[in-house]
Amino acid sequence: MTEQETQGMRVGVAAAVVVLVSGGVLTGCAGEPPDESVSVTVDSPHPTAPKALPTKAAPKPTSSAPTRPKPTPTVTSTPVVTRRMVTETRKVAFRKVTQRDPLLAKGRKVVTVQGVPGTKRLTFELTLTNGVQTGKRLVSQVVVRAPVAQVTSIGTKVESEPAGNCDPNYTGDCVPIASDVDCSRGSGNGPAYVDGPVEVVGTDIYGLDRDNDSIGCED
Repeated sequence: MTEQETQGMRVGVAAAVVVLVSGGVLTGCAGEPPDESVSVTVDSPHPTAPKALPTKAAPKPTSSAPTRPKPTPTVTSTPVVTRRMVTETRKVAFRKVTQRDPLLAKGRKVVTVQGVPGTKRLTFELTLTNGVQTGKRLVSQVVVRAPVAQVTSIGTKVESEPAGNCDPNYTGDCVPIASDVDCSRGSGNGPAYVDGPVEVVGTDIYGLDRDNDSIGCED
């Protein structure tokens, strides 16, 4: 075999050889080494670590139970409490007093003192919550005018039958004998009247001497 044929065979074999780079060593496809050993050095880049692929998070399991709505918090406002003072005026009822009068005929009733109601002033403290009254407390009370008690006299006198037509307890003018005698110029309701003046010499059974000076019906 000539030298040219030998070179042609080498070229054919080299074309059929599949070069695998593994640490820079050249190997044949069929595992048969070429006629001449050829060493090839390949500069390979620095090996890099393979990039880690991002992992997908596993889906959260869904619950089939219905979800309850969250309760809405209740907002409560602080109540506004205020206090103020007020004054009230009220009437004070008068008392009724009954007394016996020996100068009046038995069983007769006469109001000798007319009753008059009094007045008093009361001070209260009011408590207001959000403008509405929620409390009332009495702080003080003062009597402005005292009441006047009403006095009713009840007669206890048993009348006797004196001699003559004039009452012997009086002189100066004839005071008739009756269940009651009043001064004619007064406000009495009788049934009998006397003009006067008269002097009281005994018991003023008819109440003619109002000022107790022993002279009745002098006005």
